[in-house]
Amino acid sequence: MSGRKAKESKHHLLRIGQDHDQEVSDGFATNCCVVLLVILSVVLCVLTFPFSLIFMIRIIPEYQRAVLFRIGRIHQNEAKGPGVFFVLPCLDSLEVVDMRTISFDVPPQQILSKDSVPVHVDAVVYYRVDNPIISITNVVDVGRASRLLAQTQLQSILGGRTLAEILSSRDSIQQQLQQTLDEATEMWGAQVERVEFKDVRLPQTMQRAMAAEAEAAREARAKVVAAQGELNSARALKEAAEVISHSPTALKLRYLQTLNLIATEKSSSIIFPMPIDLAGLGAGLGGGLGNLYGPSEVI
Repeated sequence: MSGRKAKESKHHLLRIGQDHDQEVSDGFATNCCVVLLVILSVVLCVLTFPFSLIFMIRIIPEYQRAVLFRIGRIHQNEAKGPGVFFVLPCLDSLEVVDMRTISFDVPPQQILSKDSVPVHVDAVVYYRVDNPIISITNVVDVGRASRLLAQTQLQSILGGRTLAEILSSRDSIQQQLQQTLDEATEMWGAQVERVEFKDVRLPQTMQRAMAAEAEAAREARAKVVAAQGELNSARALKEAAEVISHSPTALKLRYLQTLNLIATEKSSSIIFPMPIDLAGLGAGLGGGLGNLYGPSEVI
């Protein structure tokens, strides 16, 4: 049994060695073909000079980078640009990547919140390509992939929030969505810079219910404020009455001030002031007659 295992391991090691030798020979043959094609392309460019410059010179602006593929492989593992560089005709191909910030609108999403309220949310996402080589080799279309990912993440995040949290915590939700998208698009060579909600729309019935609730709350606060004002006014009048009761002269001055205020107004009424002492004398006579004749005989 042990001899059989030793024979199998020996065959396995022999097979691995043969595969490695085959890969080395294939790589050597491929490198020889690449070198031969490069030499032929350079000779062709020299023979057709200066007309070959039209096909060799490439200019990349400051806001773009070019990923150069030579015979299907990325050349020197780095992006070209900005500026002028040369390519080999028939061997090199370019993929130009825009490095500026790009924005796209997330289509309106109908989301059911945690408390079972349907909400329509519109958002906008700002991103830019951070690594042009990865954005070309790891994903077909980084813009479309980011747009679809933003739609799914928006529904996932808002679906776990209540309506009150969506309306009151928009900044924290936007930051959470931005971090989630940034982590997911890192493998695509993109960086999400900002996520903003453009609009959060509620059903008409929910809007009317919230408006009625807010109106009732405002009316309740207004009634509380009015009652507090009445209480403060009553306290002030009580204190004024206590002060005036200890000083009869203050009552006379207040009486004269009231007459002066009425006289300044444009009115057709004629006011004849009656001395307060006379009113007090009348009240005293009335009290004396009541004591003399009894309550039922005083008219």
